[in-house]
Amino acid sequence: MELVVNGEYKQVGDGLTVEQLLQQLGVEPERVVVEVNLTILKRAQHPQTILKDGDQVELVQFVGGG
Repeated sequence: MELVVNGEYKQVGDGLTVEQLLQQLGVEPERVVVEVNLTILKRAQHPQTILKDGDQVELVQFVGGG
């Protein structure tokens, strides 16, 4: 299936959860906020949120600095 992740099209396997997508992308769940189709997810929702073809996913990473 195809997702749009931060504006880029990505091919992924069917039935992928948000948690699995983050693992595939090498993203630490503690360091991002995930939005799927304009809805912000709580971290506890990542394992049970199954992505569907055409979903738009935005990953906002926290950046430290000063």
